[in-house]
This record gives sequence, structure tokens and C-alpha cells, in this order.
Amino acid sequence: YAEDRESPLTQITPENVTDLGLAWYYDTNTTRGLEASPLAIDGILYSTLSWSRVVAHNAATGELLWEYDPEVPRAWGINACCDVVNRGVAAWGNNIYVGTIDGRLIALNTATGKPEWETLTIDPAKPYTITGAPRAINGKIIIGNGGAEYGVRGYVSAYDATSGEQLWRFYTVPGHPDEPYESPALRQAATTWTGDVYYKTGGGGTVWDSMAYDAELNLLYIGVGNGSPWNRWIRSPQGGDNLFLSSVVALNPDTGDYVWHYQTTPGDTWDYTATQHMILADIQVRGQTRKVLLQAPKNGFFYVLDRITGELISADKYVPITWASHVDLETGRPVETPNADHSAETQSTAPAALGGHNWHPMAYNAAEQLVFIPAIEAVQPYSTEANFNFKGDSSWNLGQAEPLGKAGDTASMPPALLKGVLSNLMRGKLIAWDPINAEVRWEVDHAAPWNGGVLTTQSGLVFQGTGDGRFVAYRAATGEKLWEAPTGTGVVAPPVSYSVDGTQYIALLVGWGGVGGLSLPQFLPANGTSRLLVYTLGGTASHPVAPKVARMQTAPPEVTGSAAAIERGSDLFIEHCARCHGSNVGEPGALPDLRYMSADTRTLFNAIVLEGAYSGVGMVRFDHLLSESDTSDLLHYLTQAANDTWEQQQDAGWWQSTTQWVLTKAGAAIGYFMQP
Repeated sequence: YAEDRESPLTQITPENVTDLGLAWYYDTNTTRGLEASPLAIDGILYSTLSWSRVVAHNAATGELLWEYDPEVPRAWGINACCDVVNRGVAAWGNNIYVGTIDGRLIALNTATGKPEWETLTIDPAKPYTITGAPRAINGKIIIGNGGAEYGVRGYVSAYDATSGEQLWRFYTVPGHPDEPYESPALRQAATTWTGDVYYKTGGGGTVWDSMAYDAELNLLYIGVGNGSPWNRWIRSPQGGDNLFLSSVVALNPDTGDYVWHYQTTPGDTWDYTATQHMILADIQVRGQTRKVLLQAPKNGFFYVLDRITGELISADKYVPITWASHVDLETGRPVETPNADHSAETQSTAPAALGGHNWHPMAYNAAEQLVFIPAIEAVQPYSTEANFNFKGDSSWNLGQAEPLGKAGDTASMPPALLKGVLSNLMRGKLIAWDPINAEVRWEVDHAAPWNGGVLTTQSGLVFQGTGDGRFVAYRAATGEKLWEAPTGTGVVAPPVSYSVDGTQYIALLVGWGGVGGLSLPQFLPANGTSRLLVYTLGGTASHPVAPKVARMQTAPPEVTGSAAAIERGSDLFIEHCARCHGSNVGEPGALPDLRYMSADTRTLFNAIVLEGAYSGVGMVRFDHLLSESDTSDLLHYLTQAANDTWEQQQDAGWWQSTTQWVLTKAGAAIGYFMQP
């Protein structure tokens, strides 16, 4: 319940971790993203896969015991802002529980995998999704949802573990002012909102991931997400903090009643959610042991809160920040800089919308008193869009964020060169943060910005998978790399450890995905099959072979579109396609790289995009947003990108000769944004 992700198992140590080998693995037969923490109970390992599927394995041998597919309609994937992923199951009694991408909560029999009950937790007329793991508390199953980018109203709900009956629901933002407030807390929150956009669009504030529970205090802590739309000047034009956006909220889990809150980013306008992992710990603060809640949300500050009262104890920068100078400890509020205001002009702001830390779980090692953060250093331009119009559908409805690089500016760059440019805009790190002294003890730089969650052990180890396809063990005290193994594809999920018959195992789901994985495939050398990998000391299983990087076998069709058509196609791609198929038509990722379209796909392009010919596999129709003229320009752009790639693959040496030059220039032009 404390969510510290510190394993008490000590069989695997810094001294023998080099003997770690693969015990067994399971192929998922997909390249989609995997984000779950497998759950080990009585020698069985329960894992969730893409599209909310669940599998159960013998945790020692890898024998598949059962699998369950909730048969989510693939067209629902359009409502998932950040991939059709799932972060795991909860367990209570003889059931395990999974939330599905289309908003259902399902109880499965632990022995058979057969459904005991299911209930719909959302309004199916609205673009809600579930990607987070439920939590099981005192016979109740707690679940939130996502969808703020598309216009929904956030809430968290509790269901009876035996029957599936809804027991309570806590809304995180106020509803229509003409309707009764669901709680006194919402009546007070409504005074922090202005205008009418928020209740017409739902307001956002979805509880899409992190929760923690203190059994002694009987307090449930939830992390609340961003507003809808992102831009506060559009969402709440006369200002206001917009509670409970970007907040940690403490609830009574028996009733759902509000107890306290702390808002990390009042009036959030950058997607600085507070849905990031929360850890409960007891630490020394000025000579006194305090019960604290630790969080490194997207906004770049590391927070230490008194988890009894919500009092702010400390807040310090763990990555470079430009939007605020510091957090005032008396008021608890960040002190914004001029960089925070993009109402009149574009501002390049750090952290980027991916955050200084995203959903990937941290870990807390009590002996070392260190929190290990899978961090991101990034900068992104923000501006206030003139005449913004909420679309009322499953398109991004942000109002102000700009892509890290405009497709037309970078589509002609070779992959290595483009990767170099983006590397100067964003970097991945593993940070060992001392929450008592508010400082970095050690850190490790990663090649990719989007990396896996973290596990630590009481034997003094830290495990993390990386976006560039490695599984690494470090010494917890110093960050010394002790062991490394290839994973065959990028990793975003956190590892877990368990023991069966006295043997310790480390399990890790590998599969490049999530919003970073979809939009930044340039950082992945090759995208192989998503798998469950399980390691133990002396493991001798043969490791899956990594795939070869895709190369064009024949020249693509000749470019026939005008420069204007290609430029317009580039803009359309960024607006409608990039969040799934990769920014700037990047390297092969979880979904098809559209540069490699076959002749048949080109012929069917309008049928696919406008008529939904491939909706059965998740590619929904876009005729409500695009015309035949639009798809023509999109195809011209993709044809140009394919021809550029063909030429680059014929002259690989040119990539290498120009990359260093671009890195030098890009570093000089952009690097200053990354300074503390």
C-alpha cells in the first residue's frame, strides 16, 4: 500500500547480480506498449498486456495457466490519448481485478481467469478510458480513468469487491453550476473556476494512475490530472486555481469523503499533472520522524508532504525548470516566472508536457534514504492559440501546446540526425534523490528520454529498463552499473521481484509504448516483440533475438505533390496522426511506420482514413475531421518522407557525416534551455 517499490528479498545482491540470467520468457505476439507491474501471488504471476488483456503464469516455470481477453472494441483506441496500455491488476479474496481501456471494471477468478462480474464505470458516450491499475482496500476496488485531453470530467470510484456495486464516487472538478454540487469540497472548488468552458468541456482532472493508501490513518491518496483544455486562459478566462486539477487529494476510502488536498500547480496550463507515482514513507525532518508522502510530479519539483495533514514540508527542483523560480514554503505555491505566461507570445518552457517525471514508478530505498526517479529533462514551446475552438470529439483539445518539432522542418532529416536534434531537446535520466537534504546523490544519463519504472531491493540494488532496449542493475548507494542485459525492444514498465520455493526472480514486461513511445520512435533502434522476461541467478534460457531495423526493399513512388501540398500534409500529420504513428514519421515504432506503406495500402488510403476500413484493428475513420483533399495532401507528405528515407538509406555514410554538425549547432541553439 505504501507503493515504495522496495523488495525485501535479498538473495540477489550487488556481489552476485552478474550471475543473473533469463529463467523464462513469454511472447505477447504484439509490438504494442506494455506498462504493467506483474502481481505475484502464491507462485502465480498475473500480468496485463495491451488492450487490457490478462495472463497468468506459473511464476517459476513460465507455464501459461490462463489468459483473458475482454475484447475491447479496437475502435475505442482512438479515445486513448497515450496508447492502449494497462498498468496491472489488483487482488482481493479469490479474484483479481482489471480496468479495461473502454471503461469496464472486471473481476476474474484467480484460478480460472473466468469473469465473476463486470461493471461499466464510465459514460460510454464520452471518450473516457482506463489505463491505470485498480487498488483493493477493505473489500472495495478503487478505479479512476483518463480522457482529459478530449473533454471529460474526472472522478474516482469505489466498487464492492464481491458484487461490483458502486459504493461511492468522488468528482475532482465541479460540474455545471446550475446542478447540485456532489460534495461540500466541490462547492468550495467551484469558487476557483471562471467562465463556462470548463463545465461545457468537462474540465478534466482525471485520476488516471497513481494512488496510495495508509491503513493506519485510513486515508486514500489520489493524484489528479490536467485540465480540459490545457490552456488556463481558455479553460478559466478570469483566472483561478481550478481545484482539484494537478493536486494530491486525501480521501476517506470508506465513504469517498474529502479530507485534505495539496495543489502542486495552481491554474495548470502545461499538462503538469499530479498523477505521478506517490510513495508513503517515514523520514527524519529536522530531527523529528514524520509520516510523509513523496511525489515528483510533471512540474519539476520534488514534494515532501505531511500525509496526515497535507502540510508542505519541502519542494525542490529535481530537473531544470523555467516556468517557476521556487515554491514558497509559507503559501505552498510556486512562484511563476515571466516564462510561465504564453498568453501573448510563444514561450519555450521546461519541463515539456511529458514532464520532469511521467507515470513511470519511482522507488524508495529506506536504508539509503533515496528515491530513484526515472526523470526527463525537456523543453517545449507553448503558445495561446488564437480563436481556439473545442472540437467536442476525440481530437487533441489542448489550446496551446506546440509539437517539439514541426514535421515539415524535420521530415527530411535522416533518423540519426533527427535523433540528435531531439536529444538536445530532451534527455532521460535515472536520478537518486535525497528527500531529506533535497539534493541529487547520483544520476545516470540515458540515450532515450522515455525509460522504464524502477525497482529497488533491500540488498542494495536498483533495477531499471531503458528506452533503447536494455535492462540494467545499479548499486543503490552509488549508481555504479553492475549488470546489463538486452531486452530486444524498448522498456517503459517497472520491474518486480518475487520468490518461489526460496528462489528470487525479477520480472519485467518489455514493449515500447505510451505517449512517449508512440511519438518518439526515433530513440528506439528497433522495435521487437513485446514480452514478459523473468530472470534469476544462474538462469540459462536463450534470450529472444532482437529484430533487424527496417529498410526499404524497393524505391517508393515518385513525388507528385506540390511543395504547398506536402507542407499542408505535414501539418495534418502532426495534428491527426503523429500521436500514434510517431512524430515526423519517425523510425518504426509500436504502430506501422507510414513511410513503408505497400502499394495496396496506398490504393486503399482513402478507404482506411475516411471510411474506417481498418477499424477492426484500431485505425478508426477520420471522415468527421478530414476530407479527400486532406488525405491527398497527407499522402503527398508521406510519399515525400518515404523518398527522403529511401535516399538516406542508400547513403548511410551521409547520416554520420552530418550528424555531428547538427548536434553541435542544435546544442548551441537549444542547450541553454536545459540549464538549471
